Formats: sequence, structure tokens, C-alpha cells
Amino acid sequence: MPTLTVRYFAGARAAANGIRSEPAEAATLNDLKQRLTDRHGERLGVVLKAASFLVDGLTCHDQAAPLPADATVDILPPFAGG
Repeated sequence: MPTLTVRYFAGARAAANGIRSEPAEAATLNDLKQRLTDRHGERLGVVLKAASFLVDGLTCHDQAAPLPADATVDILPPFAGG
């Protein structure tokens, strides 16, 4: 299973108890969302449902697509106005 670097921004960071980044293992974004919700709680799970995800700087819309090893996943919750 790929090891990833997860970076949290804005409300996602707050929901993850102020953590800026952390390692995680996940095969897909769907898998990652579940693992992070299990790790940090339902508050983060709610944010993840509305968040956008960048994988190595590129927007990822297919949350079932395999994640590359050593990828950086940025979690971007909706910002003011959008």
C-alpha cells in the first residue's frame, strides 16, 4: 500500500487538531478518507466529504483511482464563497 504525505489546509487542519501534515497509507482517496476519519474522528470526516484533493499538485476527481507511492495529497476544504 502506498505511503503518502497528507497536508491539511484551513478547516481541514482545524478538524485534524491543528496537524499540518502527516504520513498515511492508502490505496485510493476513498481509502484515505476512511483512514483519516478513523484516525481523527467524524469532524474531519465531514470536512473530507466536501473537500477537494490535489495529488502531487494536480486535482484528482476520481477518488477510486490508485494513488502513486510517495505522493503528496493536499486536502482543501471549501473556502469562503465556494
